[in-house]
Amino acid sequence: MLAIWYGGTFDPVHNGHLAIARAAADAFGVPVTLAPAADPPHRAATGAAAEPRARMLDLAVAGDARLRVDRRELRRPGPSWTVDTLRELRAERGGDVPLALLLGADSFRSLPTWRDWRRLPALAHFIVAERSAGGLDNLPPVLAAEFEGRWAQAPADLAASAAGRVFRLRQPLRGESATAVRRAIAADDPAWPAQMPAAVAGWIRAHGLYRAS
Repeated sequence: MLAIWYGGTFDPVHNGHLAIARAAADAFGVPVTLAPAADPPHRAATGAAAEPRARMLDLAVAGDARLRVDRRELRRPGPSWTVDTLRELRAERGGDVPLALLLGADSFRSLPTWRDWRRLPALAHFIVAERSAGGLDNLPPVLAAEFEGRWAQAPADLAASAAGRVFRLRQPLRGESATAVRRAIAADDPAWPAQMPAAVAGWIRAHGLYRAS
């Protein structure tokens, strides 16, 4: 059975993250694992520490059998390199089990900046959440060349092999972004709780996260 891995900072998790995960779970008929990064090497310091971000994920996925949380990157020292996580998953699951990395179109376009990025297709498939038509057009030439001939037409194509294919996941366009949510919380904008599950909003309030200093 295909395993789907969805990594990120989730700083904080919001309805847009959950919509991507649920769309993938529904399209492929398998659960999606959300994995918070402890030390994301490709971006500035997070607004909340790793364990609070993981706890918010626990609250966000509670009661939804399609979604689960994995804390392995919090337990591993050093930067949360995706290539290291995929190698670890391969060591656990074996080389023949289909494994897919779920990510957004912007993250996919930035793939050439990732550590050992050319090794990733040998470790996993890619499910790219495309929130609007054309979001994967005009890819950077080096990325387009790397994935030429690898594009899958149906979810079943990813289950037929262990790694190396790319699937476009179309999902409804949503406006949430973690950056915008953090700014709204800091500005005490009354609309921010609607952008995430109520349990997550309540936990943020209770712990005073993302408030302006």
